[in-house]
Amino acid sequence: MEALAMANSTTVSHSITHSTASRPRPSLRLDFRSSLPSISLSNPSFPSRKSSVVVRCSSDGPSNEEIPIEKRFLGFPTIMDINQIRNILPHRFPFLLVDRVIEYNPGVSAVAIKNVTINDNFFPGHFPERPIMPGVLMVEALAQVGGIVMLQPEVGGSRENFFFAGIDKVRFRKPVIAGDTLVMRMTLIKLQKRFGIAKMEGKAYVNGEVVCEGEFLMATGSE
Repeated sequence: MEALAMANSTTVSHSITHSTASRPRPSLRLDFRSSLPSISLSNPSFPSRKSSVVVRCSSDGPSNEEIPIEKRFLGFPTIMDINQIRNILPHRFPFLLVDRVIEYNPGVSAVAIKNVTINDNFFPGHFPERPIMPGVLMVEALAQVGGIVMLQPEVGGSRENFFFAGIDKVRFRKPVIAGDTLVMRMTLIKLQKRFGIAKMEGKAYVNGEVVCEGEFLMATGSE
């Protein structure tokens, strides 16, 4: 009897194992034929019951490879255009070195750009075989951005009596060449209204890297 019970138990166990092994397993199917890929998980052992899960991965728009390069990069914003800059700064061609203001905090700071082109009048002499923007002109361009901060009602500067008084700790990190866009930030550090003296910090960037930096002194007056 005991041997018969063991035999029956072995038969039942083998039958269950065989039944489990022969049962089809759920399948995982990836569908990339549509614009949005889907993942389908189904169990073929229950044909009468539709138990499938579909997960779709959506995107906000076409990939970078599908966007033409001329539409892929946005330009700088415009806070002040060249006409507004000309109304603030007394400089004129060929010495106006600020093309656009892209950020302005009244009485605190300004960020502006200078588009460096091969048509700039200093390139034929600096240098004919390797056009590099002179460092002194980068300093001058930064000073003009500082003038945009200083010649505002919040500071009380005078357009007719505004001077570049001094520079300190100026460093030139990398050359600026034709085709570059010089992005300049000037920040007011200290203002002595009684004496009309302002100390500013300036940094110029190309492609996010510092190419020139230093400290500036500005002198302003009311007459």
